[in-house]
Parts: sequence; C-alpha cells; structure tokens
Amino acid sequence: MLGLLAACGSDDKSSDSTAKGSTSDSAQLASATLNASGATFPQAFYEQVIASFSEKHSGVTINYGGGGSGKGRTDLQTGVVDFAGSDGLVKAEDVAKYKGPFLYFPTVAAPITVSYKLDGVDDLKLSPDTIARIFQREIKTWNDKAIAADNPDAKLPSTAIVVAHRSDGSGTTENFTKFLKAAAPTAWKLDAGSTVNWPADTQGGNGNTGVAQIVKDTNGAIGYVDFSDAKATGLKWAKVKNKAGKFTDATLDGASAALAGVEIKPDLSYSPLWADGENAYPITAPTWILAYTTQTDKAKGEALKAFLKFIYADGQAMAGEVNYAKLPETLKDKALSQVDQLVIPG
Repeated sequence: MLGLLAACGSDDKSSDSTAKGSTSDSAQLASATLNASGATFPQAFYEQVIASFSEKHSGVTINYGGGGSGKGRTDLQTGVVDFAGSDGLVKAEDVAKYKGPFLYFPTVAAPITVSYKLDGVDDLKLSPDTIARIFQREIKTWNDKAIAADNPDAKLPSTAIVVAHRSDGSGTTENFTKFLKAAAPTAWKLDAGSTVNWPADTQGGNGNTGVAQIVKDTNGAIGYVDFSDAKATGLKWAKVKNKAGKFTDATLDGASAALAGVEIKPDLSYSPLWADGENAYPITAPTWILAYTTQTDKAKGEALKAFLKFIYADGQAMAGEVNYAKLPETLKDKALSQVDQLVIPG
C-alpha cells in the first residue's frame, strides 16, 4: 500500500482553497491515519492530492493502495479501509453488505484509451462495432476488412491481434464494457461489469499499469488503459468514433465535452459514457470516493472531511497536471455541499 506522508507536492494555494471550503491550517486537524484502497484509474490524481494535502496537514497520513474498484468496495464493506476508490457503483444486491449508509463523492473524470502497438501504424481509427469484435476475438488480424473500413488510407499489416484486459475486478473494465454495450449493442455480446468472461486466448494484466505494460511489450497488442497511465507508458491510442459519428482523440478536452451535458442523480452518480456532442470523447469514465455517512472516529472523520474539501478546492486545479479532467462546476458544488453530510462523533 502506498503511503504518502509529507513533502512532495505542488504550489500552496491556501488563500484560494480556504475561500472554497478547504482547510489550510494544519493545527485544525488532530493526528490521524486514513487507509484506502480501490480504483487504479484515478490513482495518479489521488497520489498528487494526498502529497499536497500532507504538506498542509503534517499530522495526517493517507495511504491509498490500488487493487481495483472491486477490492476497494470489498475492503470498505469489511472495514479494512476508511474510504474506497471506485469507478463503478455498488450493485443494489450488495448494499446490505456494507456497515451502514455510504456516500458517493465524485472526484475527477478521464478518457479510457484504446491503446495499441502496431509497427508502422501511428494513426488508427476504430468504430465501436470494430472494437467490440476485436475484444471478443472475432477479429484476429490487423488487416481485417472491418479495421480497413475504419482506416481506408492506412497500410495495415497481417499481424495477429493480441487482446489485453484487466485481470482484477476493475471499474475501468466496467466503464469500457458499458461503453461497448451502449455504443455497439448488436456487436457486443460479453455484457458489462467489473469482471468479464474474456476469451481464453486473451491476456490479463493487473491494474491499468499491467494492461499498459502488455501493450507496450507486444507488437500487435491492443488494450483499454486509462489516459494517465497510457501517457506515462508512452502508448499510442486509437481515435474512437463517437455518438455524433466523429472519430475523436482521447484528450482532456474531449472528456470535458462529454461531461458538459451529464445528468447528475441525487446520489451524485452520473455517466459521461457515449455522451452526446460532436467533440465528446465516447469512453470518458467517472470515478468516486466511497465513504460511510456516519464516521466512527472523530479524528479520522475530520481528516476525511478536510481531505474531500481539499479535493474540491486545490485538487480540482491539480487535475490537468496529472491528466484528468476536473468536474463541471455544478457537480463540484453539489459534491462539496455533500461533504457536510458526513456525521462526525462529538
């Protein structure tokens, strides 16, 4: 588990953040340690904000370990962690497994790239139907006529396609497969979820970094990887045809365009997948911190409350630095207001 204790961070923006609800005086918080696990999709963002938060609150230690959204949700159920990172929502049938009511705190969003390695091909375009058929192993070579139809000007080799996917319970998998279910409803047959019964001749990697490494090391490989890890690994990714019929690049601007018109539900869940808009990137994924409404430890509860407020102040300004899209103002304001719903012991 990654422990981020103190000084490695970012510029002090306390005057701005105090006005927006973040605390900047380290004396305001008692010493506390918060442990968390879950989604690897937002992990680079959480590492950044934890480091900066710890500079201002030296008595608070926050440990965030990855392991995937499924692990985070399970760890919160069993009380192993104080909060969880999850790119997916809790299933209705699993709510009773938790120790009480919990809240969703949206943090950032980002593209899920369709990353690939194919010698001699640097500008690949893929439609949702083609992506679905590739990941189901119905398309097995790069010069298949369906890929050629998406790329009429490309010289595609006969190289075998190697499909890489997550081996752990993953919100990235859930959002990628939800996109395919929405965008390619006829072609996609594997349903959607944090785990999928992938064909036997595919390769699994642990975390987004594991999938990224398979793609990086294998000519002919293709996999779904979060934007931050794809950039950090130096991967290429395809432009994906969006709902408006336009092949769009995985960018933060494209993610922001997908976020622009989302419907925000009362529990602060929302989905920017397969969004309307000419410039919307169609595989834009959300992510949340899950925390129990009623906290059982005063120092931990106050630390968590301060950390969440920090995310909605200084943290949003940091999002672009580590390749995430910040929340729309309306969603951010709703999330900041929800922080006060946390019940802290007297």
